[in-house]
Amino acid sequence: MFQKGEYIVYGQHGICLVEDITHLNMSEADEKKLYYVLVPVGTRGSRIYYPADRENRNARYLLTKEEALCLLEEFPTIEKIQIGIEKLREDTYKKALYSGNQKIWASLLKTLYERKQDRLKTGKRIASVDERYQKMVEEALCGELAFVLGKTKQELKEMLISQIPCAIV
Repeated sequence: MFQKGEYIVYGQHGICLVEDITHLNMSEADEKKLYYVLVPVGTRGSRIYYPADRENRNARYLLTKEEALCLLEEFPTIEKIQIGIEKLREDTYKKALYSGNQKIWASLLKTLYERKQDRLKTGKRIASVDERYQKMVEEALCGELAFVLGKTKQELKEMLISQIPCAIV
């Protein structure tokens, strides 16, 4: 069970502060259940009410500083995601993003950066689906790494890009 005052990652809401753990007095809520009151980092006035008994389904602890540093060190050797059938590209991206796994996110980010590079080299435009998922995975991965390491998202993005030969962002 998460504790009041901890930072966690909650689904696509990203990093959230566990502001409280309480019973809710709302018509939609089961008054017998405990709920986490989550405050997304960087979103003013927003609150998410998340049943405490579903802790492991959409929420997880942040990476530790050591895990974040290890992931950064490992980034150059992380393999790209292999897309078997081009029509399933977006489904592959979506599964990778929603996995919540930072190593898979790193693989997706590397895949998207290299695909962008390859398309630009051949004079092709960058696919809108690639751009959309690149922004989402940068927000998720760079956001978490930046928070844990006390850096900006831009600094983390630049660190990752510098580890990809000839990357175009």
